[in-house]
Amino acid sequence: MIDVIASEWQKLRSLRSNLYLLACSVAAVLACAGVAFMIGRGFDNQSLQERMAFTSNGDGLGNGIAVAYFVFAALGALAITSEYSTGMIQTSLVAVPRRQVLLLAKVPGLAAVALVAGQILAFGMHAAAMAVLGDRAGQLLRDGQTLGTALSEPGVLASVVLAGLSMAAVALIGLGVGAAIRSTPGALVALIVIIVVLPVVAKTLPRPLRAQAGSFMIENLPLQIAGVGGGILPPAAAAGLLVAYVVAALTAGAVTIALKGRRIKALAVGTAAAVLVSAVPAAAAGSPGSGPSSLDWAACTDGAKDMRCASIEVPVDWARPAGRKIRLTVGLLPATGAERRIGTVFAVPGGPGASGVADLGTHAGSFAELRDRFDVVSVEPRNTIDKGVLPYDCLVSGPWITLPDTRAEYAELGRRNRAAAERCRAADPEFFDHLDSASVARDMEAIRVALGEEKLSFIATSYGGMPAIAYSRLFPGRVRAMVFDGTLNPYADRVQGRLPHEESFTRFAAWCAATTTCALHGQDVGEVWRALVARADRSPVPVRGERATYSGFDIKEAAAPSVISPGPEPEFPRWKELAEAIKRAAAGDASGFADYVRQSTKSLKVPSFTGMNMTHCPDGLGFRDYEEYREKRREGERLLPNLAGIELWHPLACVGWPSPVTNPPAPLPAKGLPPYLGVGSWTDFDGAADIVRRVPGSAAIQYQWYGHGLYNSGVPCVIGHVNRYLTSLRLPAQGTVCRPPA
Repeated sequence: MIDVIASEWQKLRSLRSNLYLLACSVAAVLACAGVAFMIGRGFDNQSLQERMAFTSNGDGLGNGIAVAYFVFAALGALAITSEYSTGMIQTSLVAVPRRQVLLLAKVPGLAAVALVAGQILAFGMHAAAMAVLGDRAGQLLRDGQTLGTALSEPGVLASVVLAGLSMAAVALIGLGVGAAIRSTPGALVALIVIIVVLPVVAKTLPRPLRAQAGSFMIENLPLQIAGVGGGILPPAAAAGLLVAYVVAALTAGAVTIALKGRRIKALAVGTAAAVLVSAVPAAAAGSPGSGPSSLDWAACTDGAKDMRCASIEVPVDWARPAGRKIRLTVGLLPATGAERRIGTVFAVPGGPGASGVADLGTHAGSFAELRDRFDVVSVEPRNTIDKGVLPYDCLVSGPWITLPDTRAEYAELGRRNRAAAERCRAADPEFFDHLDSASVARDMEAIRVALGEEKLSFIATSYGGMPAIAYSRLFPGRVRAMVFDGTLNPYADRVQGRLPHEESFTRFAAWCAATTTCALHGQDVGEVWRALVARADRSPVPVRGERATYSGFDIKEAAAPSVISPGPEPEFPRWKELAEAIKRAAAGDASGFADYVRQSTKSLKVPSFTGMNMTHCPDGLGFRDYEEYREKRREGERLLPNLAGIELWHPLACVGWPSPVTNPPAPLPAKGLPPYLGVGSWTDFDGAADIVRRVPGSAAIQYQWYGHGLYNSGVPCVIGHVNRYLTSLRLPAQGTVCRPPA
């Protein structure tokens, strides 16, 4: 056998045509460079927003891989068909009567040449694509990938090496096809169909059939084996399939070349081998960590067209799991099947009390790229105010908070708060007393179990950070990844947390100074504001035509949302509205504030919503006592010259609350949690960053603009970083920022 292999090697290396054929593979490098050039030109001519929507060029090999494959397949086919076309096959069979031995003897030399040449070609193709893209290659895209991927990126070196190996596999496939067809033109036509036509046909299919069919194309197998995308197959299954293609092709060749009596034996052995090498890895590489879901999914009554809903029963009181149950609605945006599924992302809604199911329907577009790899679920949590257990009208109302100056006023505020809470609580005291974020976290764990997932990934938005923190404490081993998006930070000093609001007020004042359409243009906005607040605290400003007045504290609380969220530039409509309201109030009429407060709350002044407080207060957001309140008030007056008092609003709502604190702030576990990602705008970045800083190895990104709930809001840069983290568990470098489109 060794002599036969040596003779076949002599044939392979002595043919000049083989060298010329390998030289033609340079066309694959040129194809990669040319397509990368066109991508770069198109990329340069787009806006930042449009650039984020680009499709990644990946390792760059995909643009020339078909050319490379055809060259190596032709090399393999010609190793046998050339002997048939010249008649030399008779001479070879005289020297080696055992025909299958002759075919197999061609394998070592062909594989050796293809392995070496394939590696050189693969690295050349990657280098050419990356060199042409240059610095653009590092541009982050919405799907979490970059425009190009350097060898230092996880899995890229492996994918390039595997692409080189796949070229050797394709050469052996060409050998098998050539032996089966025995004709050079016929073999080349068959190889063109396999290498070029079938992948093109797969790309014309609708989603998700396109991805499913494309996963089985040879050109997509190296990426899947490396685990960096390319299709829906797990690495072991993709590797098994590539080997199966080689075994199947060589089996076909061996069956055809064999003497008549030996064909059945060769066919049986080859078929069995092909089935085994493809089926065994596929079975072994099933989705670890996931099992069948026990939820009964059906179409949602409202939401995105492909959204599904189900219900789950959980205990009202998790300390008594066998006791009374309540039913929660769970929403699902299923994975599209475009890539191999990683798992499930749980979108934790804010509020407290917002419906995550409604949020999924409203913001489905933000999850479009993420759904290539994940199911996305959310819940209508137990503290959603319109569940029908507690009176809705009661929960969306509440007392007007005043700023107590004495212990007696503090006690009076507590009496009013308690009375408002008791009116709602009376309908169902047991339910009312179990609406804390820890109970919501336990509900989330019940959903995980029902989904059959070993671990979950999370995007916690705004107040959703509170149940996410509770989940991290209670079930650290069930967290695969966690994103805090503009979340409330229970660990932070309340006053320090409002310093970014002061910075926003400074920007508002600067805008007024520079903008002629601002009603306060030409005046010192800070002086006008502070004089108005001081005067209103001495003598509240009436609302024309209404039996209501605004203290300075009322004015600041009404203005705060507009200060930090001015609306779209360059008009900044909410700043414009705020300036007009300040001007009217300075003239003795607080109607400007009352009008836009009434639009969003149906109340003349900002009410302390009982529906929010029924979660805030058990979560420990209130003051310990009057002394702590006085201390925090003095600190705010010292550090917040324009907005002192707004940091006291929510804590004051818990004075006199009828139910105890059941979920007080507590440290995150020192071990057992993966690195987290925090994101936030100018206003809420510090809170999210401080939370994730408590988990070793974590990172945070600031969006250097206004906004809240950035992922749901569709901010492309934030979506890109979050998707990258959730997909590959890769965090951005420290100090990474996102900026708004110019």
